[in-house]
Amino acid sequence: MNPAKVLHRRQSRGTGRRPGPAWATLLGLLSIVASGCAALTNPLADAIPVCKVPPELLYAPSRSAMVTVPLTLLRQKPPDIYRLSANDVLGVYIEGVLPATSPGQPISNPPVYFPAQLDPMARGLPAALGFPINVREDGTIALPLVDPISVEGMSIAEADAAIRDAYLRGQILRPGRQRIIVTLMQPRTTRVTVIRQETGGFTSGPGGYVATTSKRGSGNIVNLRAYENDVLTALADTGGLASLEDYSDVIIFKHGQTTPMVEASLRSLPPGTKPAAIFSLCPQVIVIPTRILPGQPLPCRPQDILLDNGDVVFLEARDREVFYTGGLLPSSEQTLPRDYDLDVVTAVMKVQGSLINGGYSVGSFGGAVVQSGIGNPSPSLLAVVRRTSDGGQVAIRVDLNRALVDPHERIRVLPGDLLILQETRGEAVARYITQVFKFTFSSEVIKTSTTTATTTAIVP
Repeated sequence: MNPAKVLHRRQSRGTGRRPGPAWATLLGLLSIVASGCAALTNPLADAIPVCKVPPELLYAPSRSAMVTVPLTLLRQKPPDIYRLSANDVLGVYIEGVLPATSPGQPISNPPVYFPAQLDPMARGLPAALGFPINVREDGTIALPLVDPISVEGMSIAEADAAIRDAYLRGQILRPGRQRIIVTLMQPRTTRVTVIRQETGGFTSGPGGYVATTSKRGSGNIVNLRAYENDVLTALADTGGLASLEDYSDVIIFKHGQTTPMVEASLRSLPPGTKPAAIFSLCPQVIVIPTRILPGQPLPCRPQDILLDNGDVVFLEARDREVFYTGGLLPSSEQTLPRDYDLDVVTAVMKVQGSLINGGYSVGSFGGAVVQSGIGNPSPSLLAVVRRTSDGGQVAIRVDLNRALVDPHERIRVLPGDLLILQETRGEAVARYITQVFKFTFSSEVIKTSTTTATTTAIVP
């Protein structure tokens, strides 16, 4: 036997048969397809299935179950009788004394003051008679010819009686001949600042504050009348409750807040703490949620809704409650709804992604909405990249086809989630076959000497 032939046979057995040109071409095509197909190179294809994800990463307090608190909790109960205190302005008329008259001079009538004509915010105030007399810081008023008269805590009728008694005791007026009128000309006010970070602003106008068309936040200094210095009135005067662009919490910075107190509280907080939680831990800061879960204790005490001079009422924008989309979904940043839950299926629909439509993009509809042939499979592999409390992340694999019929697969979208939609490997291969490979079948169904009929079928 020829030794060269034996050596050639041994080398062939050791190294195997070399691939022919057809196999080499096919392997090259497969490598090109695999490197360019996002479904085959998807790094999230092997994410953790929903059924194997720890519950603490899937569930959070439901927003849909929350209800608005009774708004009367944000307003103080008005008293039956108005009680005077410092900074009230009384209208006082004392015939012959205020204003003073000389003997033989005719007595003038008391002047009339209409608050609503001079101040559009003076809603509900009746007309007042007399001359303005301020209630001083010590609760007394100064009138001609008598010592200061204390009216602190008195009603208007009691103040009238106290003034009348002072002039009668001093024998300045004769009993039965005195003519005294006391009215409330201007109630004392509390000056607070309301800061809103929502889109749009508010400016003062006839009848109160009116909305503007500018897309920006707003800040207003509001004077609240006595017994109306509460959260509800401050919000009503500046546009109402927090909009959907804001957190539902009302944050009140009390006037006693100091910089060292704030700095000490902020240094003790962990990174990533929710804004409302930060404020709730600071001294002299009150956080009042306007939406709570049924059965939850009331969110505030009666003293929490009262405002003092220098307080700041703050409504913060929800600019960090967003989720992101990519892959076969339009790349975007979306704001999560404030008052209801958003799951993965409705999130795909919110961004106009493809859902059981063969992968059609809603934005590319041009007339025909059904592909020829059997069409393409619908992408169903949705990966939800979710942040964890320790600063890491976990990728959750959601089957959109299963999520349509299984509520356990239809998980909620949480702030900071990244939603990536891609095809499964099987869907990608099926789409590739239907788009690239076409099989044509032709056959004669009628053939005569004068007529020939054929039929053609193209698959897929």
